[in-house]
Amino acid sequence: MSKHVAVLMGGWSAEREISLLSGKACAAALARLGYRVTPIDVGRDIAVVLGTVKPDVALNVLHGRPGEDGTLQGILEVLAIPYTHSGVMASAVAMQKEIAKTLFRAAGVQVPEGLVVPRLEAAARHLLAPPYVIKPLAEGSSVGVFIVTPEHSHPPQELTRHDWQYGERVMVEKFIPGKELTCAVMGDRALGVIEIVPRTKFYDYDAKYAPGGSKHLLPADISSFVYQEVRRMSLAAHNALACRGVSRADFRYDDRVDGTGGLACLEVNTQPGMTQTSLVPELAAHAGVTFDELVRWMIEDASLNR
Repeated sequence: MSKHVAVLMGGWSAEREISLLSGKACAAALARLGYRVTPIDVGRDIAVVLGTVKPDVALNVLHGRPGEDGTLQGILEVLAIPYTHSGVMASAVAMQKEIAKTLFRAAGVQVPEGLVVPRLEAAARHLLAPPYVIKPLAEGSSVGVFIVTPEHSHPPQELTRHDWQYGERVMVEKFIPGKELTCAVMGDRALGVIEIVPRTKFYDYDAKYAPGGSKHLLPADISSFVYQEVRRMSLAAHNALACRGVSRADFRYDDRVDGTGGLACLEVNTQPGMTQTSLVPELAAHAGVTFDELVRWMIEDASLNR
């Protein structure tokens, strides 16, 4: 009998719409593969819903909270439903960027210099010499991110808004010029490296998800030495957080610096996008793994105690 898979998508984070697209694409692949599929738009009653649906496996394609921060993983552990991607601890730590950076450093993965402060402090004055980046501690898809350039006389005042939704503490990080690189890990192997060339100056939400918002160069236009170092660091970062299944590490690379000194890992995404324009399916395809095979692999890899 075919496995019954609950595709968990949607939710209430700022990345809801992308998660719905990821879920739709994965549900279609599972149906093609002959699995029994129940798509679930995750609400705060998800434990009750899962108790009623009783799937054999949960394919988690939520982005942001609660699917990426360990809380949904905890519910799945309590309900004893095997699930995809990383477990409770890895998910929680990866979302807390400053804790993740500490673990990356310890594992020999270069990261940008920076500090974590209350948002109002970041809004009051320049805490680093421009250019620098201000970003929420626990959001993805470039949501709530600002690049502060030398032309800016003061930090972005959006940080002081009473309806600011992205947490009371932010990361202020040195801006690294140059190339945007990303690499996926699938199980215990690093896939290829994509260079992302945004149509605009910044690889923001629209550049990531709008058709034609960015150009992907695969393989990335970098030396083979740097290429392999990105792959090594991606796997090292994945392992440092104790990630499972599929993850994706994002990098900046200042190509004016000799060797690999200009590389810095920004973060590891434990729930990377699975839409038709997403990076992980593209990297998998380059490695000879079709979209359907990738989705099947994730289901067969699912477990508890991740």
